[in-house]
Formats: sequence, C-alpha cells, structure tokens
Amino acid sequence: MRVATRWALVALVLVVAGVVAIWPRSDDRPPQRVGDSRPGKDLGASRDLAALRPCPRASTPGPQPLRGILATCLGDGASTDAATTVGGGPALINFWATWCQPCQEELKVLDGYSQQPGAVPVVAVQVQSGESDGLELLARLGVHLPSLHDEPDALRRVLKAPQTLPASFVVKADGSVIQVTSPLVFSSPEQVREAVA
Repeated sequence: MRVATRWALVALVLVVAGVVAIWPRSDDRPPQRVGDSRPGKDLGASRDLAALRPCPRASTPGPQPLRGILATCLGDGASTDAATTVGGGPALINFWATWCQPCQEELKVLDGYSQQPGAVPVVAVQVQSGESDGLELLARLGVHLPSLHDEPDALRRVLKAPQTLPASFVVKADGSVIQVTSPLVFSSPEQVREAVA
C-alpha cells in the first residue's frame, strides 16, 4: 500500500470517528416519570402532616403472590415487602389515586371502619400519582390509614387490579386474595365489614 493511500485511509477513519462523536443521538434512558418519588425529594414535612399509621410488619407470612413485591410505605418512606405489610389475613387492600373522586370518599369510609373494634387491617395502596400528592390528600381528608405507594404498579399487576379505581381486595385467613365486586365503592363501614366477613 502506498504512503498516500495510507494517509488517506487514516484521514477517512478520523473523519468518520469525528462524525460519530458529534452526531446527535436519542437518549436510551427511560424518561423520568412525572411525580414526586424522585430520589432525594424530602417528604418529611408532608409525612409529618399526614400522620399516617405505620405500615404493619406482620409476623405471619402474607399471600404468596405478594411476596417479594416492594412498595414504599407512605408513612415513613421505607421500602417494604407488600406481603409483610398485608400479613396472612384477614385484611383489606384498597387501591386508590389522588385524581379519583370516588376514592376520596371511600378512603374516609375505610379509615372510619379501621378504627372500629374487630376491624381487619386495612392497607391503602396509592397508584398513578406522586407520593407528595398522596400525602397531601390524605392529610386534607384526615385519613391516617397505613398506606403504600406502588409507583411501578407491581402490586396492582400481580393482583390483576382493574384500571378503574377504587379497587379493593380481601385477603382471607387462608391467604387467598379475592377482589371485592359488590359494592365497587364502599359508602359505609358496615359494607366494609360485610365484604371482609
């Protein structure tokens, strides 16, 4: 190979490398989700204002499908295993979002039920909305239920919860989980008591 050809080849390689280096590319990272659960966001004041009851840490194993599903406890921001929070049953799991008007009324009913003697544990699960928005709503409603934030929707997917909210599930004493279909929205503590019986 002649010297001139070699230099031409080197120049061509350098030009191609330069073009590749400055060529605009698309960002392969997924877009940052809109919401408030970005790492480092301080929600301490919002958590204090909401004054949620702590997420339970059950001593009996929770339902098999929930084991290993991680969610954020809204009360303290800790990552928690959903099965440990729900426990072995009986219990009630309620999915809600800040934009859901029927959810807001139902959350108040569930909070009232949870304070009655003999009530089974109720775990509220916030989906499709940011943590700070959820904490603000719960504080405004005066609802203090133990609550999880399920940002990746993992808990919702494993239970095959519908897109329509609110959605409630009863964890039976045998660990089975069934969706509450009647009523679709609780309007009284008595309805909750009947559903979990």
